[in-house]
Amino acid sequence: MVDGTEKTADLRPAATKAGLAAAPPVNRLLRLTLAWPKTILLMTLLLAAGMGVFGAGALSELKTGGYDAPGAESVRGQEILAERFPHANPNLVVLVANPGGSVADPDVTEIGREVTHRLAVTPDVTVGSSYWDTPIAELRSDGGEAGLILARVGGGEDEVADVTKRLHDELAGWRGPVRVQFGGLAQVENDVNTQAAADLVKAESVAIPLTLVLLLFVFGTVVAAGVPLLIGLMAIAGTLGVLRAMASVVDVSVFSVNLAAALGLGLAVDYSLLFVSRYREERRRHPDATFALAATMRTAGRTIVFSALTVAVALCSLLVFQQYFLRSFAYAGVGVVGVTVVGATIVLPALLAIVGDRIDSFALPGRRIRRDRAAGFWGGVAGLVLRRPVLTATPVVALLLVLAAPFLHVQFGIADERVLPRSAESREVTDRVRDDFGSTGNGSLAVVGEQWGDTLDAKQAVAEYGQRVSLVPGVTRVDSAAGSFAHGVLMQPPMPGGEQQFRSGEVIWLSVLSGVEPYSSEGAQLARDVRAVPVPKDRRVFVTGQGAQLADVTKSIADRLPYALALIALSTFVLLFMMTGSLLLPLNALVLNLLGLGAVFGAMVWVFQDGHLSGLLGFTPAPLAVVIPVLLFCAIFGISTDYQVFVLARIKEQHDAGADLNGAVVHGLSRSGPVITAAAAILCVSFLAMLASRVSLIQLLGLGASLAVLLDAFLIRPVLVTALMRLSGRWSWWAPRPLRALHNRFALRE
Repeated sequence: MVDGTEKTADLRPAATKAGLAAAPPVNRLLRLTLAWPKTILLMTLLLAAGMGVFGAGALSELKTGGYDAPGAESVRGQEILAERFPHANPNLVVLVANPGGSVADPDVTEIGREVTHRLAVTPDVTVGSSYWDTPIAELRSDGGEAGLILARVGGGEDEVADVTKRLHDELAGWRGPVRVQFGGLAQVENDVNTQAAADLVKAESVAIPLTLVLLLFVFGTVVAAGVPLLIGLMAIAGTLGVLRAMASVVDVSVFSVNLAAALGLGLAVDYSLLFVSRYREERRRHPDATFALAATMRTAGRTIVFSALTVAVALCSLLVFQQYFLRSFAYAGVGVVGVTVVGATIVLPALLAIVGDRIDSFALPGRRIRRDRAAGFWGGVAGLVLRRPVLTATPVVALLLVLAAPFLHVQFGIADERVLPRSAESREVTDRVRDDFGSTGNGSLAVVGEQWGDTLDAKQAVAEYGQRVSLVPGVTRVDSAAGSFAHGVLMQPPMPGGEQQFRSGEVIWLSVLSGVEPYSSEGAQLARDVRAVPVPKDRRVFVTGQGAQLADVTKSIADRLPYALALIALSTFVLLFMMTGSLLLPLNALVLNLLGLGAVFGAMVWVFQDGHLSGLLGFTPAPLAVVIPVLLFCAIFGISTDYQVFVLARIKEQHDAGADLNGAVVHGLSRSGPVITAAAAILCVSFLAMLASRVSLIQLLGLGASLAVLLDAFLIRPVLVTALMRLSGRWSWWAPRPLRALHNRFALRE
């Protein structure tokens, strides 16, 4: 809430006529900053450099998984398979190919056996099957040019990544006419890590120069443009350091780095832009730079804190979920917000105290710095919307609903090798296996049973259960210790050694083969149908595999989503109420945020699921990873509320000064509109730079976030917010008397 002192500073007629404003008090934080500005800057630069050096190795500490819910049935089944039947759960696929030749050629045979032996003698690696040990049809390509080795690399994610990388460096590549390539989940994760690291450097090399160009255009002077960029670079360095520190304590997803870097640069520039713009405005009204900084801290500084709180709270709602993929973005978000708020409210004032009026030094040729501003373009837009609220809002709402329509046919999955470009090695191997080989069991379901015993009755129970599972629609074959079943009929009795392949003591497993795409809604439904099959004598089984993983992840997110939505809605409502003292304005913000989110989700389905723009962006259309809409919802909700705070802060100042609704809205939008427009353009640069990535998940995050920013800054805030305030009139500021008293006592003030 803006107090009486600030009203005088901004709007008192006598002060305005005199061209000056009453001097606002200097708070303790600013007094400390002004007392030691050079020390603060030096310490900040040293700390940022140290955090940057420390954070440079962050990517090596981060992980590519994190989609599973701990304790889920599919996770437990995978753990048992990895422990008791490592050959049954390969995560490494080695393709040995002899283009134009045959896998039976002597040189190919020698290389195949050498690679098989090297894998077999490596600790924590179990070779499940190799064409050069057991030349069965499933391990040989249809054209006879290539053979497969299926292996399991054991250990945690870090150990699997390290062992796989070491083996790849040693064994993969061309050996004369023979080529050895690595695939499987272990290599996919390594390829994603490598690609994400390269993409981060590429994105920032694009975003930083473009950001500087935009800042030069917005501010018109080199010094004023350089200040926000410096804060942004500090924010990136600090955020990377925070992520690496977090990675030493908890699991952190590698994808959080890309969003953290884009969000760090974007928010730092947003807040710096708001602060510097307001400082320029206050400097023209206060002859003393200290008083101008004090007024800026009490207005723009307050807005920044409110804005940061809304973004942080929105991202913190991701902590509700069990998947560390989602939780990682909460860690990254809190780190980003913390670093940028410190930069904007402590480091930036110290920098301005040193620079002073030199903030407008080195103006661009032909670029005139405006010393005053009339209503301007956005004020004109506000005036038009206030005169015709329904007429102007209707086409905007219609556009958002049209954009949202494709979300009605959304399909969910889990990120797999399709997030990589077709040229990635693990993607090439997966595509080759899918197209040229018979079924290898890769991607099938597995049913794991404990305490099944080794009696004749137990063996009969295995046969009975295998027959039942083979009757499930979509199942083509079930392999077990009791033989192979199809459509309820025993197709093949147990082969020699089959008992050992599918049984280990009292633990058994069954391989369930199907032609259904595993990471799809059909694959998840198949897993649910298999789980619904009665187990003989109530024995316990765990259904695992990719389809089961998708079913478990979807259920876990669906179970916790209401809590996340309630948390983000309630916290945002409370923060906006504490800022405005109104019940209706926070409700309007929630509704408009949801409308904008629906449009973004629909557009992402149209692009990344339906495949539009796939040729331009170079990705493979696939169902949306089920975690992505949740992540986008929280991130975009925070950013959207961020701009709502920018707008309402200026309108609130005018309202508290006694301006009528129209005057407050026109003035507020004319002052905040240019800042929001510039901030949105710069934030979009950070996000759109992510489109240079060759990982489709990162592209989706970048495009989704940038579209949300554009819709919010150019349509939702200037048109829909203004129209709703015009339609609600004086009720925009209404609150019941008890809540009004609560706001007057506990509202977050300067």
